[in-house]
Amino acid sequence: MKSAFLFLVMAVVLAPCVVAANDGRQYIVNPRPAPLPFSDGVLVDNTLYIAGHLGIDPKTGQAPKDTQTEIKLLMDAVEGTVKSAGLSMDEVTSITVYCTDLALYDTFNAEYRKYFHLRFPARAFIGVATLLRGAHFEIQGVAVKTH
Repeated sequence: MKSAFLFLVMAVVLAPCVVAANDGRQYIVNPRPAPLPFSDGVLVDNTLYIAGHLGIDPKTGQAPKDTQTEIKLLMDAVEGTVKSAGLSMDEVTSITVYCTDLALYDTFNAEYRKYFHLRFPARAFIGVATLLRGAHFEIQGVAVKTH
């Protein structure tokens, strides 16, 4: 119980932080408006499992109306989780993108490509009916520490 309380306090207060568990896993937690029942990423050995991220305006808690701004916020959130685990975006190996409007594919790619320098990860781009908080995009992925 005491460790659960500490985890919640760290989730709300620290930005971003890594919480190590007794089993060797590291839980990457970025602060949110309210403690939600998931970690932004979990690092197991050299593999980072990146939770679904949205491009949310921190002031409103909703996705911005401008999709380019949403994509930038989204990619900055993913990059923050990756860097919190001690990895770089070029160590991201797989990405899944969920999108509510497939006509935004090219718009998404224009911003997305700015975050990778050496190589692009494998990727799926999937159309969905709706996402939380009015978002057009959600990303989840995997990264593998190479150094």
